[in-house]
Amino acid sequence: QVQLVESGGGLVQARGSLRLSCAASGRTFSRYAMAWFRQTPGKDRDIVAAISWRGTSTYYTDSVKGRFTISRDNAKSTVYLQMNSLKPEDTAVYYCASGTDSYYSLSQYDYNYWGQGTQVTVSS
Repeated sequence: QVQLVESGGGLVQARGSLRLSCAASGRTFSRYAMAWFRQTPGKDRDIVAAISWRGTSTYYTDSVKGRFTISRDNAKSTVYLQMNSLKPEDTAVYYCASGTDSYYSLSQYDYNYWGQGTQVTVSS
């Protein structure tokens, strides 16, 4: 049984930082791309960042470039999202997802395992 467990969300003031973690179990973590998505009420789930199986290729949505960093530690089966210079518009539930291939996709439909989500709230 594959499990993804996120941690690190919370309430932070604007311009602050948070680090999200996602620990995976139940599959060979290092073979698959990973991604972080976020969702606000009434809106679709959008990709924030993604990383290939070895961590050599990454993707960031435009609104977080230069502020967020995705990384992974295959020895620990964990993916991270370092979020700096947070803005109120970053407020959302953040989900980690495990892909079906070694290279990442930008579509949520290409990720077959999901974490439970962690709330990130940025106050102004």
